[in-house]
Amino acid sequence: MSSILDLSVQQLLQAADLKEKIAGLENELNQLLGSSAKTGSASGATKAPKKRGGMSAAGKAKIAAAQKARWAKVKAAKSAVKPAATPAKAAVVAKLAKKKFVMSAAAKARWAKLRATKK
Repeated sequence: MSSILDLSVQQLLQAADLKEKIAGLENELNQLLGSSAKTGSASGATKAPKKRGGMSAAGKAKIAAAQKARWAKVKAAKSAVKPAATPAKAAVVAKLAKKKFVMSAAAKARWAKLRATKK
């Protein structure tokens, strides 16, 4: 592209005419599209703002459904483990659950001594 200084008067007039036509066409296009913003120079002074990252509603729904499915698997696995397989195993589990903690004689003496000092 040649410099503006190298152009003839005729070429400068033609360039100015084209520039006006382009501006008129851009205004027409903006009116047609309903845009009230004026277009800037060729440098792109009026760029649309960049869209920030985000997640669509469909994406959120997919993630929520996947999480619910994972929790359903965990809960199903827990409920499958709970029932005892045989009555014998159930009796052993019940016996272990009923068993109380038995403190040794030395420990009983130690706690009795502590309680006595507090009084």
